[in-house]
Amino acid sequence: MFGSLRWGEVRRFGDAALSIGAWTPVRAAALAEAVRREAVDGITDVVGAFDSVLVQFDPDRTDHGSLAERLRGVRPQRMPRRSRSVEIPVVFDGPDLEEVGQRSGLGVDGIRRALVRAHLRVEVLGFAPGFAYLSGLPRALRGVPRRAPRTSVPKGALAIAAGHAAVYPQSSPGGWNLLGRTDLDLFDPSTPPYALLQPGDQVRVVETQGDGLAPDDKTPPRSPWRPPDPAFACERPGFSTTLQDHGRLGVAHLGVPRAGAADPVAFELANALVGNPRGAPALEVTLGGPTLVCRRAGHVALVGPGAQLSVDGAAVGEGRVVPVAAGHRLTLGSTGEGPRAYLAARGGFAAERVLGSCSSDRLCGLGPGPLLGGDELALGDPAGPMGDHLHPGALGGRRPGGVRRLRVLVVEGPTPGGWQYGLFGRPFEVQEDSDRVGVRLRPDGHGVRAPGAPRRSVGVVTGTVQVPPDGNPVVLLADHATLGGYPVAACVIAADLGELARCRPGDTVLLEPVTIEEAAAARRALRRALDGAVVGRYPTAAG
Repeated sequence: MFGSLRWGEVRRFGDAALSIGAWTPVRAAALAEAVRREAVDGITDVVGAFDSVLVQFDPDRTDHGSLAERLRGVRPQRMPRRSRSVEIPVVFDGPDLEEVGQRSGLGVDGIRRALVRAHLRVEVLGFAPGFAYLSGLPRALRGVPRRAPRTSVPKGALAIAAGHAAVYPQSSPGGWNLLGRTDLDLFDPSTPPYALLQPGDQVRVVETQGDGLAPDDKTPPRSPWRPPDPAFACERPGFSTTLQDHGRLGVAHLGVPRAGAADPVAFELANALVGNPRGAPALEVTLGGPTLVCRRAGHVALVGPGAQLSVDGAAVGEGRVVPVAAGHRLTLGSTGEGPRAYLAARGGFAAERVLGSCSSDRLCGLGPGPLLGGDELALGDPAGPMGDHLHPGALGGRRPGGVRRLRVLVVEGPTPGGWQYGLFGRPFEVQEDSDRVGVRLRPDGHGVRAPGAPRRSVGVVTGTVQVPPDGNPVVLLADHATLGGYPVAACVIAADLGELARCRPGDTVLLEPVTIEEAAAARRALRRALDGAVVGRYPTAAG
């Protein structure tokens, strides 16, 4: 198949990841485990797929060439063969059952009988936390293709597509055919090994009746946050305000998205202004912000081009350190040119961590979730010195007419690259249904050319440009799935991920191919700009 990788072949996947050929899921799992055991400095995550392994790295700590050379020497050990059997009780009442029955020729009753008799096996974990790709479908069901993606598939849905079956562990977007449902919990972030199903497990579907089997797809309302010694109280939560930090690293092989701040540039600058470490938790504000009441004195900074902040009704603007006192009311208005802005407080917001991060993930619901009215927020201890304000133009901005340029690297593998799709030299409009999972683009005129033949899911990274069957590209953002089955054309370079996150519905996007050398130069230029973006020092004492 065009774009497939030979065993052990290493290719670029954007400028912050590599893909290694592995041929089969078993070999991919063994190779991924061997890479993780190497503990190479700079590697941030390793994801085994069906016939490849994705290795994500920090381009500020290592580079493509030296890492590729190191990985070529990794030799996987033979993985122990698992013999555990797991039964999944299923009610066959999915909305796509009749359509799949007609397409496969089995009918509804034939599908039920075929799946109950099938010997299914876990091949790969990925896409979402605990999501297991199951092989062993009856021949008549293996050819059922993916469908147009739904914005929300309910938790516990039994589904099939492109030769595999799976159960959705959480409510999430998805493009598989829904045949039934189960109430079995497949992922528990508090208990290792976290995912119920593991590669190699044997899975049996057991048909049951609907009585007493009703998976609860709605998360019950949580209690308000009540930390000791709170610094702020939420009076009004805004459209969608979440805590975000550096995200979840090292758990993508479980299907857990990294999450974290969607705009890493604005996030870092907000923290830098108030003297916090780069990854300190901050509030990510979407479209319209919250109203917070201060419980004690402190300092805050809001960063986002054109974002609005007022204290007791007096506008103070963004991009500068703002002192606050007990009783002050902070109102965050519009986020300005982009859909997001970041409010950092000196010391960093304190919150419970899940799998190493307090970030809230839209795809699968990990983390504390959106801010609610009545929540209280605590702070950590102050760290470094504060700045005063940001250098003008620190975040750049849109070109006239709302045009944003995103520089991309054409993907070398394991899927065909972007040239054949017609991605370049044409404008795209950002769609209303864009979110933290992905920026959805629509071309002016006919859609992008997508290949007719599907390929097996591969590991993907933030900035990956996927081409679904409708020809409308999706550029993956912070909460993207760890594996993707749509063809991959290109990746937005690391230096432009902040610009990607600032794409607002209605903006025009131009995708511009660059070389790996140009991507590296852009990253260095961004680092220099960030290091020099904070101007002055805020006086912490009179005089």
